[in-house]
Amino acid sequence: MMIKNVRLEVMETLEPEISGFMESYLIPPDEIWQPTDFLPDSRSEGFFDAVEELREEAKELEYDFWVTLVADTITEEALPTYESWLMDVEGINQHGENKNGWTRWVRAWTAEENRHGDVLNKYLYLSGRVDMRQVEISTQHLIADGFDIGTDRDPYKNFIYTTFQELATNISHKRVGQMAKKKGNLLLGKMCSIIAGDEMRHHLAYREFVKSILEYDPNGMVLAFAEMMKKKIVMPAHFLRESGGAIGEAFENFSICAQRLGVYTANDYVEILSKLNNYWDIGSLRGLTEEAEKAREYLMKLPERLERIASRMRFPDERYKFAWVQANGLL
Repeated sequence: MMIKNVRLEVMETLEPEISGFMESYLIPPDEIWQPTDFLPDSRSEGFFDAVEELREEAKELEYDFWVTLVADTITEEALPTYESWLMDVEGINQHGENKNGWTRWVRAWTAEENRHGDVLNKYLYLSGRVDMRQVEISTQHLIADGFDIGTDRDPYKNFIYTTFQELATNISHKRVGQMAKKKGNLLLGKMCSIIAGDEMRHHLAYREFVKSILEYDPNGMVLAFAEMMKKKIVMPAHFLRESGGAIGEAFENFSICAQRLGVYTANDYVEILSKLNNYWDIGSLRGLTEEAEKAREYLMKLPERLERIASRMRFPDERYKFAWVQANGLL
């Protein structure tokens, strides 16, 4: 008789708890905000006046800001890739009578995330500040190219990734919203802030998934955490490209732009790692195998090492010319 995979066993053990996680960290569709709550109502007689006001406010935002907002939007729009990836994770079963709570979680999480790309895409379209066709080409490329985040079908690695990534997107959207508000764009500021709130709820949920798994299989989870950090947590849009460009070229240039703008930096990456080490109490884990203990020590020393690297990082002031946005931010 085959011995059941430990990861699958842990996933099956935690599965009955998923309904509780959904109640705590997700919001029913009839109660949560929808994109039209923030955008001009096309049924209203004042629709065109509202659009004109939106376009006037958008004129105050600079080039790097638009590049960042476009890349954030494309990242959110590539949601089909993320859902299909998570649906293939070991322990998540979407088929027949055996579909489980993990499947319900992924679908409900996807449904919440779907609104982010919707509202940002519509805002970009109405703003008149970007070349939407070029944005759409990049979005189609990103979905077609997919991604490889180094997790395979391992639930431990995938939950480490989503925990990290959801907090990273929270930081990015929150800062974009703050920058928009400073420029007097209250509508966009509010939109980005509420998206950031969704990302934080999702981060807290995935963080709890990892915490629960640590109780059942600390050795396996610590090893998975260390392996993900050795590979580095890549962003979900790391294959981002423009029309005619190489895979990943646009992402590399966008990352420089985001660093220069201060939206998401190497220091944020280090801070997220430190927060996760603290929350999961990695420093206090005892009774681990020799291999897992080495992984634990690596994780505890890593933030200081990454801080030294981050302090030496420099980024060019010269702006890469994206097809999405003209150099002055206007078309």
